[in-house]
Amino acid sequence: ADCLSKDVWIWFAFIGAVGALLAFDLGVVNKKDHEIGINESLSLSAFYIAIGIGFSAIIWALYNNASATASIDPQLLAVSGPERAWTAVQLYLTGFAVEKTLALDNVFVISLVFTYLAIPRIYQHRVLFWGIIGVIVLRALMIGLGAVLVSQVSWILYVFGAFLIFTGLMMLRKDDAAEDMSQNKVLLWLKRQMKVTPELHGNRFRVQLPDPKTGKLRWVATPLLLALLFVEIVDVIFAVDSVPAIFAITSDPYIVYTSNIFAILGLRALFFALSAMVHRFHYLKYALAATLVFIGSKIFLGDFFENGKFPALWSLGITMGLIGSGVVYSLWKTRSGASKDAPAT
Repeated sequence: ADCLSKDVWIWFAFIGAVGALLAFDLGVVNKKDHEIGINESLSLSAFYIAIGIGFSAIIWALYNNASATASIDPQLLAVSGPERAWTAVQLYLTGFAVEKTLALDNVFVISLVFTYLAIPRIYQHRVLFWGIIGVIVLRALMIGLGAVLVSQVSWILYVFGAFLIFTGLMMLRKDDAAEDMSQNKVLLWLKRQMKVTPELHGNRFRVQLPDPKTGKLRWVATPLLLALLFVEIVDVIFAVDSVPAIFAITSDPYIVYTSNIFAILGLRALFFALSAMVHRFHYLKYALAATLVFIGSKIFLGDFFENGKFPALWSLGITMGLIGSGVVYSLWKTRSGASKDAPAT
């Protein structure tokens, strides 16, 4: 129960709200397969970002009325209701911003695999929609495991911190050359595990085709299913960075999970706009690397503060400053007339 930090009904209410959003997305906004343009993508993304930021009001209400011991995060213990609520909001917004930025790497890789597999834009939303269902479940499992570890093994946060610092430094050394998807290990492994048709069959993930040897019908995967499985596996790989990052910000499972899911929901909507201007965010990786190093360092710097934690307001300000400056610099550096100076991605 301690690892949940909130009553079970509060968790189910959040999951129900996410389910309603997804049902609205599939049943109303995208009832029929269609190409999502940049304007629609930006509008949907603004909608999800507004909901994600607006959820901070729910966080404030929940933590203002919560018991002082209803969290495993020291930052939320033994403080008054309003102070606890405001701290929880700061932690949530910091996590939301970091997870949103970290997820940008997913966009770049998914965009490459869609191009390599020749997935038309009209079917890309279908892959991303069903992909998010798997992400919600996988992130819940990984965050649940992380919450248990943090509550039972106090020093695990120092391991997370060191890992994030290492990851940030490695990101600075990462080769800028575009990845050759034909040699991607995940795709090669998936192709070895199942038969895949060379062409698409509409919006279907599997089709029945006659076996070349026996003539009997059998189920065969289409490139659409290959892309979907790739999206799921890639999210698990990227979660190795993002889950420690959010736990380095707060060990409260409810804030960790809600900030994760809202960041991912919004990014799926923004994919179609971002994939069309990936080159404009080339320099954001330096800001992201600095953010990871900062978040990892906070674990060790916290020992110098009274409650053992780096102040939440400072963390929010520095994180937003790093990410914001990275976005602005990247857009300025790759502006019209200067984009030719940016390295290829």
